[in-house]
Amino acid sequence: MIVITGGAGMIGSMIAWHLNQNSGTHPGRDDLVIVDHLTHTEQWQNLVKRQYAQYLDKTELLEWLQGRKDISAVIHMGAISATTERDFNKLVTDNIHYSQQLWQWCVTQNVPFFYASSAATYGDGEQGYDDASIDNLRPLNGYGYSKHFFDQWALRQVNTQQPTPPAWAGFKFFNVYGPNEYHKERMASVALHSFNQFRTTDTVKLFKSHREGYADGMQLRDFVYVKDAAAVVVFFLEKALQGKSSTNGIYNVGTGQARAFKDLATTVMTSMGRTPHITYIDMPDDLKGKYQYFTEANMTKLRAAGYTQAFYSLEEGVQDYVQNYLLHDDAYC
Repeated sequence: MIVITGGAGMIGSMIAWHLNQNSGTHPGRDDLVIVDHLTHTEQWQNLVKRQYAQYLDKTELLEWLQGRKDISAVIHMGAISATTERDFNKLVTDNIHYSQQLWQWCVTQNVPFFYASSAATYGDGEQGYDDASIDNLRPLNGYGYSKHFFDQWALRQVNTQQPTPPAWAGFKFFNVYGPNEYHKERMASVALHSFNQFRTTDTVKLFKSHREGYADGMQLRDFVYVKDAAAVVVFFLEKALQGKSSTNGIYNVGTGQARAFKDLATTVMTSMGRTPHITYIDMPDDLKGKYQYFTEANMTKLRAAGYTQAFYSLEEGVQDYVQNYLLHDDAYC
């Protein structure tokens, strides 16, 4: 069985989708265990189209795992993912201690372990976005630091020659957008916010720039389609299940090409078949000073690990998202 924590989240549910779609080559239908803790009233809909053997609340997982010998991998996508979370005690409990407990279980049971890190670990990008080294990074918020702490802890296990899972990888996801993010509310992607705003108000609101050198709407992000994010995780999973050698470590998951928010919003509107219109607004005070103006994943390490699949371009990903999901009454994948 493959355990997916955060399996009712955007990336987790899309990993399950990917496994369901390709179950002829590896377990993926009756051998999935979905673990989550739903707080949004409609998030259950991320699971309706999935095929899986069992659902567990995250509070049940560690006890459920005790004594089991039939787990082939743990994919740990579950976490507090809100960059605005101010209760650091919650972040420690959910994003650090829980992850450490799952890692240690995988160590003792010799089970592969794959987990979600975040591009938020890079902070304002002053140190670049190179996953070859995570030294000297300065996250801008508690969420980013909780992910950075676990990355550091995992590498410390390796560097001090502590036991590790037989195969493991952490994924620094950049700006992921796509189907099944509808429960994320304020933390949903700009693609989804742009679609909803334009459909109801005939304009899309983007933040004004508060930094010299960046015009309004020209803040840059590495936007990665959720289907690509899921495919990267499944690539590492498949190698582990097939017993193929893999390079354990921490990997960027982006496209390697920064694009402007204006490009994203414009593509959303044109994918809806309408003429774009953008309104620029002031940035909320709680984001000023904690806002990334540029992110771009260095993809050299992932490619060197053998991942050769092409990523969706911004235009391809947004068009698929809008036309095959958002414009339909049932927008779930």
